[in-house]
Amino acid sequence: MGAMAEDEWLWGWDPTPGIVSVWAEPDGRAFVWRRLPDTGALVREDVRFRPWLVLSSLEDLEHLGPRLRPEREGHAPRRVTYQELEGPGALRFLIRAEDGRALAADVLEGASRRLGRPFANLRELDSNTVLSLPPEEQYLTASGRTYFKGLSFDALHRLQFDLETTGLDPGKDRVFLIAVRGPGGGSEVLEAHGEGDAAEADLLTRFVERVRALDPDVIENHNLHGFDLPFVARRARHLRVALPLGRAGAPGLRHRPSARGSALGRGAERQSDAMRRARYTVPGRECIDTLDAVLRHDFSARDLPGHGLKVVAKHFGIAGPEREYIPGARVYETFRTDPERVRRYAHDDVAEAAGLARLMGGAAFALARMAPRRYERLADAGPATGVLDPLLVRAYLRAGAALPAHEPGDGTSHSGAALHLFASGVARRVVKADVASLYPSLMREYRIGPKRDRLGALLALVDRLVDQRLGAKKRARAAAAGSSERHENEALSAAMKIIVNSAYGYMGAGGLTRFSDVHAANEVTRRGRQVLALLCRELARRGVTLLEADTDGVYFAVPEAWTEADERRVVSEVATLLPRRVQLEFDGRYAAMLSHEPKNYALQSYDGTLSLKGVAFRSSRAEPFGEAFLRRALRCLLAGDVAGVREVYVATVMALRRRQVRTLEVTANVRLTKDPAQYRAVRERRRELPYEALLASGRTSWAVGEHLRVYRAVGGRAGLLPEPDGDDVGGAQGEVDPRDYDVEYYVRLLRETFAARLVRGLSPGDFVTVFEDPGQPSLFTLSLADARPVLNVVALPPEEEAASAASPEDTRPAS
Repeated sequence: MGAMAEDEWLWGWDPTPGIVSVWAEPDGRAFVWRRLPDTGALVREDVRFRPWLVLSSLEDLEHLGPRLRPEREGHAPRRVTYQELEGPGALRFLIRAEDGRALAADVLEGASRRLGRPFANLRELDSNTVLSLPPEEQYLTASGRTYFKGLSFDALHRLQFDLETTGLDPGKDRVFLIAVRGPGGGSEVLEAHGEGDAAEADLLTRFVERVRALDPDVIENHNLHGFDLPFVARRARHLRVALPLGRAGAPGLRHRPSARGSALGRGAERQSDAMRRARYTVPGRECIDTLDAVLRHDFSARDLPGHGLKVVAKHFGIAGPEREYIPGARVYETFRTDPERVRRYAHDDVAEAAGLARLMGGAAFALARMAPRRYERLADAGPATGVLDPLLVRAYLRAGAALPAHEPGDGTSHSGAALHLFASGVARRVVKADVASLYPSLMREYRIGPKRDRLGALLALVDRLVDQRLGAKKRARAAAAGSSERHENEALSAAMKIIVNSAYGYMGAGGLTRFSDVHAANEVTRRGRQVLALLCRELARRGVTLLEADTDGVYFAVPEAWTEADERRVVSEVATLLPRRVQLEFDGRYAAMLSHEPKNYALQSYDGTLSLKGVAFRSSRAEPFGEAFLRRALRCLLAGDVAGVREVYVATVMALRRRQVRTLEVTANVRLTKDPAQYRAVRERRRELPYEALLASGRTSWAVGEHLRVYRAVGGRAGLLPEPDGDDVGGAQGEVDPRDYDVEYYVRLLRETFAARLVRGLSPGDFVTVFEDPGQPSLFTLSLADARPVLNVVALPPEEEAASAASPEDTRPAS
């Protein structure tokens, strides 16, 4: 295939600019809203398209007789046409008709006749016999159109809204205030004029009117799909209020499938599993939940203190110095006594949602320029099946090529990625050398792609993306800080990186992706191990101490006399020895590092910034008091102050025993995995703290997926606190603090769970001394005056490993 065809595979072939939303119906009608790049004016196009699907054979359409005809003969009213695609793929007949519902009914009738049982939906058929996409994706794939061509992110008309409710249960609680921030940046607060149903119904009606008057392209909020839209929908049904929030009038909110959705209410009021995977959508507007971007960011970075709007906004510096904070459980109570304070709080909420959407939403915006899917679906899609699959399907259909079916594989397992831990403990003068996109680089260097991808489309997409990403990064660096141009190119670079880095995983996901090939993925892994071994050997030969290496890069410690120039020189020297497309870059230098386990470490930069990586140091379930202890203790340990670690430990133990630690700080954030019936079935054999806390509080019903903050109370009781959900950033809990936690349980937890994270950095004797119970001092306590952190060498570079297998472990003070 030529360069033009490969560009079409990546970007589509229709240059129509300014598409901000597409809505299509199964009957072949498509509505396209465009914002003209020159004037910013909004126009709507009503177009017709021929709904289509791809079948493995024509057998299920034979009953149509003369109504089924080859595409080359042209289409006519009530006729169904087919085009046989080229090549060996199993899905080889592209079927088109005037009406998608009628076409689906024809296929289902034929399948029912063939298999002797009724079918109600195409999803019930084997995916290896039919490929059926949502109407919008059919239209975008067939037309070659994509969103946002010629538009910057800032050209979108975006609206944020946020509900304030009397409680969390839409079955009995109500909406009393809605903050709305319009595309121009101004915000307003809509309030219910009274307490009853009529007042709430009037509020929802006025809210719909404001959305339609402001006419945004995009509706945004944090946890939009998990709370705001489902709550509004439920209350509107109860009050019989129409919600025509879209641009095409009725209907109002519609459901679409998703991996994550709403989970409202208590007990029977909470959604079923199917409902929690459903999201709402409206014609002509894209509904974006910033929580999706936050979860995606934290999955890779693991640097967020929580996922709620307030804590994330504070973490990223979006929150203003005068930001109003009110614990979530007390918002309605506060409104009744100080409504102006709640109004300020609501204004701040939508301002932060807007800032967070701009900061983290650029990648999905850029993906929508490439993939033939709605913007809102790309915002919550996984990069493999959610982005690469649509791109590859479009490429094959554009080329007139048959598509392979999903195959389960031949039983070959997918070999894991290379990962080495060379030393554990505390190291000083640490450098990270980054291997940029190792696996995609090896795929390109050695032309390793899925065997069934006969067009080479996956490798072509990776090639295009890597080359064009370099251009986007260069343009971003040249643009002014904070400018739309920099934001756009940084977002484009991030989006391309997402797709490139998912290509290897796409191949290795046996049976889950259309072009999976575990043998090709294993070949990439094998070559990756070779490259990593070479890299580690060459670094070691230049006098560094290897700490950890994986496909993202290598951490190593350098001799005391080295300067930053020496560090950079060594990385550059080793980079020249790697395969041509594999790039090794100097990626940072740190004053100290605690290496605990593979991919679990603490880094302290030369300016004192502490970064924690891996679940050993960062977990959404961890008790906050323990994480706070770890941070304080790590600063001492990495500074070489072992006696300081002891002081932090003693202070934390004494604070617990004096009940100076708030109850919230000892709670664990847990997600329920059993419904009431499931827990009752196992309760006699095993009591579990979260469910016992619910029962002790009077709750007899709950739903899988609900999050709780629980703790162990005195007397073995289970305690339950309201989930702060990011509002408790100022320190208030909104409830009287019981401080009835089991002190000695948490003292044991401190030592056995959190202090244990430091064991690699101390000699055995020093560890015992540092974490000796301050209430039970020993007569033989060792002095910590001369104690120093240690570094334990546990492995050598791969080439030398076997020859040195009998050597004793080298344990020495950190250099």
